[in-house]
Amino acid sequence: MPRRYDSEDAKRRILSSCVRLFILKGYRETTLADVIADADVSSSSFRNIFGTKDGILSELVDFMFENQFETAELMLENDCSPAMLYALETAIQMVITERNENLREIYLEAYTHPDIAEQIQRKTAVAIAKIFRTYLPECTDSDFYEMEIGTSGIMTGYMARKCDIYFTLERKLDRFLHMALGAYHVPKPEQDAIVSRICRMDICQIADNVMQKLFSALAMKFDFSLNPAEIRHINTLVLEERYS
Repeated sequence: MPRRYDSEDAKRRILSSCVRLFILKGYRETTLADVIADADVSSSSFRNIFGTKDGILSELVDFMFENQFETAELMLENDCSPAMLYALETAIQMVITERNENLREIYLEAYTHPDIAEQIQRKTAVAIAKIFRTYLPECTDSDFYEMEIGTSGIMTGYMARKCDIYFTLERKLDRFLHMALGAYHVPKPEQDAIVSRICRMDICQIADNVMQKLFSALAMKFDFSLNPAEIRHINTLVLEERYS
């Protein structure tokens, strides 16, 4: 029998269980029964607080975006243009999804869920306007929102297409970054310089470091811990490099 908890405690326990299970099992494989058993709450408590897994996914993605982008900012400090920072942030996001299948699934679920995708796009459009207004001074906030819908669609398509020996990670990043930066009218020589700089970085190691920091931040934020066996399991989800 599930124990009785007040609504705030039940919410905390559900969030903690869901985020941990999403990381370990994946979003789709985590069932309502899994969460209820792990959080030790009733199904009515879950439905009353969140309704579905989507509500939890929204909170999780919000936190993931905030933390991975802060990491990119710390890496570059003041040694970059706003366009370079955008390129590194999006490159890290794409590499993370290439390195960990469960995180790929979380990002794809978020980007293809109508309400969550709109939430992401509206938030991102504000940042996009600040970054690229120099290149597009005539554009309104609405224009940047509409362009963000397009570039996030391109990103989703590339995230969903796994790399292989023909479509390498380097090619994926090159294609995506040139298309995205081009959409915001970054001059071609500047695009080339930005993409070249990112390709010279050990982007896989950077993404792995960001993932480890992200998992630690998630554990602290959502009040859970991972035992050694679970950490080993997560590490096995990091894909071997399948690109030349």
